[in-house]
Amino acid sequence: MTTNDALASRPLPPGSFGLPFIGETLSFLSDPEFADKRHQKYGPIFKTQILGRPTVVMVGPEANRFILSTDMHRFSWREGWPNTFKELLGESLFLQEGEEHRRNRKLLMPAFHGPALANYLTSMEGIVQNYLEKWESLGTFTWFGELKQMTFDIASTLLMGSEPGPLTALLSQWFTELTAGLFSVPLRWNWTTYGKALKARDQLLAHIEQAIIKRQKEPAQDALGLLVQSRDEEGNGLSLEEIKVQALLMLFAGHETTTSMLTLLCMALAQHPDVLARARAEQQALAAEGGLTLEQLKQMSYLEQVLREVERLYPPIGGGFRGVVQEFEFNGYTIPKGWQALYRINSTHKDSRVYTEPEQFDPDRFSPERAEHKKQEFSLVGFGGGPRICLGIAFAQMEMKIFAAHLLRHYTWELLPGQNLTLDVIPTLHPRSGLQVKFHKIS
Repeated sequence: MTTNDALASRPLPPGSFGLPFIGETLSFLSDPEFADKRHQKYGPIFKTQILGRPTVVMVGPEANRFILSTDMHRFSWREGWPNTFKELLGESLFLQEGEEHRRNRKLLMPAFHGPALANYLTSMEGIVQNYLEKWESLGTFTWFGELKQMTFDIASTLLMGSEPGPLTALLSQWFTELTAGLFSVPLRWNWTTYGKALKARDQLLAHIEQAIIKRQKEPAQDALGLLVQSRDEEGNGLSLEEIKVQALLMLFAGHETTTSMLTLLCMALAQHPDVLARARAEQQALAAEGGLTLEQLKQMSYLEQVLREVERLYPPIGGGFRGVVQEFEFNGYTIPKGWQALYRINSTHKDSRVYTEPEQFDPDRFSPERAEHKKQEFSLVGFGGGPRICLGIAFAQMEMKIFAAHLLRHYTWELLPGQNLTLDVIPTLHPRSGLQVKFHKIS
């Protein structure tokens, strides 16, 4: 029997394709528990039809390892995401494959690691402190929108060299319009959500092009400046068009998911006073030694546990799509070429084989003594995993630590009563109320 015969003899996963043409798309888009219900009914691998294609949903560390690492050659990023993503975010690293992806990832790497990060610390810290002082003067406000502005200011300043102010506010508004289009029906009239997203994309790209031309004339040490200067082994750099789409992706990735994690960090700390007290005590002990330094950031072991627990319980994105470009077998089932695969981040993060009492917010599960995430590889994948793990992970972690350090050292906050803390998943996970708080300085 040939390999193909062996695959063909194995069944498709359990599940339902739903209605003709639309499949189960309406349920998928409207029911936050769509995948959880089917996981309970069919197990950790099941079939459905969503977004116009037959789809296999795969849950658990084993599935993550298969898709993100050992068998990633069977999957395509480009074929896994809706056309709206391809059109609005362009042919960036996000959609590239193979040698093209490896080359461009290597060219982008210097902007997010090593000496570049050290150069970003002072600017990040200054922007964070300005926002904390603004919030102190406001007293009460909705945190999600404020954090979105802060993370966009940080991303646009450090990645693009923009100064916080009216221009950055306009860029942020364009980004909000672009993001809304990612999950909309692609009707292209100017007055539609998608039409507005296309216009916002063009405005952002035009701004980025001017910023690139400026750096070609006057080299700079922000991420865009480093991209302009970056060269591969043959001495070739990225073209103007390549830098434009990579910069657009950097801005998108550089603030959307970080906003989600910081909002939910603030919510979780307010809901768990014991965790807040321990995190604050660690920061006050470090503050006694002096101001923030790169060395201090490495000593925040309890804060690291808290941030990991936020990533585990509240991952900004619930899963990742891939196109199946090579038929494969998994757990005794055949998955045909041409399907799409969806690996589930939030379900994996609540796998009781890995995490004890997975619904509980418990940063100690990441302590050196327990280290539950080390029981199995690919059991904590909020930033992805394998060779294509998020390029900006060190940038994001540094930003979150700087924010949390200053917040815990100098401020306190309470959640306002009567608000809706149900979590919405689009565009990234956030409380429906936006997290309304009363905020003041520690006297």
